[in-house]
Amino acid sequence: MPGAGVIIIRGGWKLEKGFLPGSARVKLSMETLADQLERQTREAQLYRPLDRNRVECFACGHRCPIPPSFAGVCKVRFNRDGKLYAPSGYVNAAFCDPIEKKPFFHAMPGTRALSFGMLGCDLHCGYCQNWVSSQALRDFRSTLDFQLSCPEELVSLALRQGASSIISTYNEPLITAEWAVAIFREAKAAGLATGFVSNGNATPEVLEFIRPWVDLYKVDLKSFDDRRYHQLGGRLEPILASIRRIHEMGFWLEVVTLVVPGFNDSERELSAIAGFLAGISLDIPWHVTAFHADYKMPETEGTPAETLVRAAALGTAAGLRYVYAGNLPGSTGKLENTRCPQCGVTLVERHGFRILRNRLPASGLCPDCGSKIPGVWGGVPRHREEGTSLLHIRCG
Repeated sequence: MPGAGVIIIRGGWKLEKGFLPGSARVKLSMETLADQLERQTREAQLYRPLDRNRVECFACGHRCPIPPSFAGVCKVRFNRDGKLYAPSGYVNAAFCDPIEKKPFFHAMPGTRALSFGMLGCDLHCGYCQNWVSSQALRDFRSTLDFQLSCPEELVSLALRQGASSIISTYNEPLITAEWAVAIFREAKAAGLATGFVSNGNATPEVLEFIRPWVDLYKVDLKSFDDRRYHQLGGRLEPILASIRRIHEMGFWLEVVTLVVPGFNDSERELSAIAGFLAGISLDIPWHVTAFHADYKMPETEGTPAETLVRAAALGTAAGLRYVYAGNLPGSTGKLENTRCPQCGVTLVERHGFRILRNRLPASGLCPDCGSKIPGVWGGVPRHREEGTSLLHIRCG
């Protein structure tokens, strides 16, 4: 914390005042983002003590053993004197948009979700499309601010914005799970649904911790090759184990694979992903989405629509009943729509993130044949208060 005679100026500049005999001096120094964020922490719940004042963090699948004065792989959970501290009390972004953008296609179609994010990630994907927040503590090119907040403020903002849900996203929510749960307690008391948009690198402990407070869980299954996951800073098996466990525990699960040319777009790999998901449940929605050049891959061409159509066909061939192609509105035929697998009728018609028609009632029963369509249906769109503004936080 700042000492006497220290003034913190927004943006991280620190002005230190002092006096020398017969003169005055002013010293200007730059406080790092890590220094600023260290003040926005509370003692974590997802850890256990080890020997020599070390701790084991189990917020994510790395299960970092952290010595005193060091942080974990994520850079935001750190050991101070034998206790683990985790981010709390701020957001880097808060934005209200269609829940389809997460994407959740089988959860309250046509409603709005308040999405919020913090900083940091346990992976370091070279194609990350949210890298300015997820890699803020690794990459000096990320220049941003954050805003102090509290759960009550965010829930009030969601309600005033007409949201039906509140989602932890933009960076990896597992590494800030304690803060998310604090927000979600308030959200559920206010009648909002809650969700994670996550890389899925979880542990049994963190999933048990969040289960009472999280309804929806989207996992980015980035590859089916452990070597590829090592390039991203992780391992394949913890993600696969987490997907199985998320489904078994009763979260509403949807899985996304960003199809990156030359990285994970082979028929062998896409078929393996589809087969794995089908082996858990044929009813898991699988979204295959288009990559666009970003971050450390600016020269890689975007994913063509034909590749997404081919990936979707592999998913259907594996037996998956709900396969969607995204990020290229209107370019993949009917692969944006939800159809009844029994009678084939279109139930939810989409163009990008817009709902053109929704025939599914809250019961989730097909109006034509009565088949049950799995998902979290209903969720009538709420009214947005006029003049309600969002949090304006510089990010870029």
